[in-house]
Amino acid sequence: MTDDDLLASPVRRDIVATLRSLPFVSLGDEPDRRAGLTAAQLAKRLSLHVTTIRFHVDQLVEGGLITARDERGSVGRPKRFYSINLDAPANVGPDAYRQLAELLGEALLAAGEGEPVLSPEEAAIRWIDEHPELVVTDGTQTTPATSPGTWLAKIGLLVDVLQRWGYAPTIATAEQGQSCRLDLHACPVRELALQNQSVACGVHCGLIRGSLDLLGETDCSVALTPFVEPHLCVALLSKNSDFVPLGGTT
Repeated sequence: MTDDDLLASPVRRDIVATLRSLPFVSLGDEPDRRAGLTAAQLAKRLSLHVTTIRFHVDQLVEGGLITARDERGSVGRPKRFYSINLDAPANVGPDAYRQLAELLGEALLAAGEGEPVLSPEEAAIRWIDEHPELVVTDGTQTTPATSPGTWLAKIGLLVDVLQRWGYAPTIATAEQGQSCRLDLHACPVRELALQNQSVACGVHCGLIRGSLDLLGETDCSVALTPFVEPHLCVALLSKNSDFVPLGGTT
């Protein structure tokens, strides 16, 4: 069964969307994307019978869109958890190649009107600047973050942008929240990146930089390392200015 066949079912689409929408970092009792959900938890969220869920998750596992793992507790049978396959292409969301063509096309048109030719990274920064609604909404803080919490909230908005392109990012922080590592799974334009890293990776680096600029984080470092593993690229983001100490500035 092809991916299109698998996702022809509304139930299977809902299962994939639910697992993909789990937070990247565990919040309290909420499981994160890597931990996943049991069939019973999926059934509760989707208001379906657990037998129905099991029928569909088995097909999604067989098709490679989700993965299953067993976790043994102190007593009883092990629980089976289902999570999105981070190495699988993103099948839910917009066409990344269409967005890439739009982005580069707009840059070429601008160059044809007498403006300088932009690099792929510069073209992506310009594209984000011309589509601020993808990053900034009413109530979004657009001044530099002064605490790890506000910085991580902005990284979450950046992750939303990358998700729209088809990435399946996960987040890890270091240096008291000053630095952030984004593991970018399932590159949505992997075929292009294998042939021409300067274009594909330049665009994605520009998406990151442009999004952070819109969020007021102009004083930070961005380093993108492609293909750390066959289906994994890593972006390291670091604030160059210190957070305000707890208790204020005095």
